[in-house]
Amino acid sequence: MSSTSIIGLGNMARALAGRALAGGNAVEIIGRDQAKELAATLGGATVGTAGAAPTGDIVIHAAPYAAAAAVVGEYGDALRGKIIVDITNPVAPDLQGFVVPDDSSGAQEIAKAAPDGAHVVKAFNTVFSHVLAAGPAEDRPLDVFIAGDDAQAKARVSAFVESLGLRPWDTGELFMARALENVGLLELGLMNHSVKHTDFSLGIALLG
Repeated sequence: MSSTSIIGLGNMARALAGRALAGGNAVEIIGRDQAKELAATLGGATVGTAGAAPTGDIVIHAAPYAAAAAVVGEYGDALRGKIIVDITNPVAPDLQGFVVPDDSSGAQEIAKAAPDGAHVVKAFNTVFSHVLAAGPAEDRPLDVFIAGDDAQAKARVSAFVESLGLRPWDTGELFMARALENVGLLELGLMNHSVKHTDFSLGIALLG
């Protein structure tokens, strides 16, 4: 089981914390406002102090991408040796592209702001929060795609994903985060133009 710190208080933070606790993981909730209230509703989570060193070996950035670099910079050397999981989709407000450079991704930009010795892994950005909270349905696994440069960090995140009752898929090195963020944008396109709701997930079906 993992020791996990979750930075953020939104729907994804709540869904991840709930599943992590159910999977037997230690969970610390970090946020400037209402962190105690969220931890109390979950039961079993501890409350960290914003800006103080996270206790978890895995630190999940579950706040909006716009604040990501500032948050990572604020923690600075406190993140040295940690696995930083980026779940964001840095999509432009008009949904026509991204707010990161064309040759980069949100995860790669976060990696630039992270201290030496920290390992950034992209994960969970292709799963809607309420789908994550509900978990697998009708014996269909819920797939989580990950990307990162450090094999050991990806193995740790994969084990964490499995503890949530989900199925991890390693897509390669961190440059693949751009492709995963495009999947997130694809899902928004499906939501707006054909599916018309967010009660769906994209995954792998193994044939044969």
